Amino acid sequence: MLIALVLILSAALAVVGCLGSGAFLGLSWLWALPLSFVGNVVGLTLLALIFFLVAGLAINTQKPQEKDSKFFRRMVEEYLAAAFKVLRVHIQVTGQQCVPESGRFLLVCNHRHDFDPAILLHILKGKQLAFISKREVQKYFLVGKVMHKLLCQPVNRENDREALKTILKCVELLKEDEVSVAVFPEGYIHPDRKLHHFRHGVFKIAQKAKVPVVVCTMKGTNEMLPQVMHLKPAHVQLDFLTTIYPEEYQGMTTVDLSEKVYEMMAQNLGPEYISEEG
Repeated sequence: MLIALVLILSAALAVVGCLGSGAFLGLSWLWALPLSFVGNVVGLTLLALIFFLVAGLAINTQKPQEKDSKFFRRMVEEYLAAAFKVLRVHIQVTGQQCVPESGRFLLVCNHRHDFDPAILLHILKGKQLAFISKREVQKYFLVGKVMHKLLCQPVNRENDREALKTILKCVELLKEDEVSVAVFPEGYIHPDRKLHHFRHGVFKIAQKAKVPVVVCTMKGTNEMLPQVMHLKPAHVQLDFLTTIYPEEYQGMTTVDLSEKVYEMMAQNLGPEYISEEG
């Protein structure tokens, strides 16, 4: 929608400019119209980027965020859609029909790159995903501020007590119907980009909030940047495998549920994507 709006406004402004300058009275419109259109596209694109930058930098992360920001949610969705279109990022999705049409859920996915959340936010726009992310993300330029408005929750992976507070906060957000929660149960992006053992505790979120667990896997995000830098189309594979409903995991321990999900992901990804460490 953002790209369409920029193109429509650019065309309208180009036509108005040619009318005002009298270019249509002769043949000068043949060069003036396309030149004006391109200039308008560049100018409006820069204005859109400046608007996003100013809006993001104005966010006060010290102020508690208890409600999902509809404004920033919509803005992130529109800008991501435009960015992926311009950069020619092609996302092949399978199994999306298994994602619940209504109600909150816990989404779990393997983790290959910092781009992973952007892919999920784009594909599941309207689902109000809030990510559990490492504390360092809060310091990322602009990203940390915007994620704060989307109710993303930082986690201290080295402190179990602090990590538990994050888990309980996510349970609260799910119960209060504020957002759905997305988590990468490996906890880290490993150098080999393969699937490693899970931190079982994140599955307590679903068990305590009594929400479905949406299981998915992703491939290709770690190759996006090199492809884009070489002006080549980037390809990402996102597979939604299943949704495990509360009645299905009732009676299972957190470890049992974690291992069940791990096996699903491992089977889908294949041996070449599985770490020997498990």
